[in-house]
Amino acid sequence: MSVNQLANEERLLKIILGPQISEKASAATEKNRQYVFKVIPDATKPEIKKAIEHLFKVKVDSVQVLNLKGKQKRFGQRLGRRSDTKKAYVRLTEGHSISFMGKE
Repeated sequence: MSVNQLANEERLLKIILGPQISEKASAATEKNRQYVFKVIPDATKPEIKKAIEHLFKVKVDSVQVLNLKGKQKRFGQRLGRRSDTKKAYVRLTEGHSISFMGKE
């Protein structure tokens, strides 16, 4: 492998921060075969697709991204702001699935 390929693979491993597990995410999984992941803010759709296919050995059909602005919060008398985040809704092709509990 060349240095450039190693750098690309290292970037793919850093793109996915973790799964988003919630009732809404579970409903999207059951209804539309979509899985929700927290991703780094500068990730692109093709990078997210490659990262999911590389990490979970599945075939990705489509990727939708959602940029979330951080909420403004009060800490005593001071105003603070939470970090902006990015979520990716990843739809898998028919017959593929991802198990976060290690059952499949």
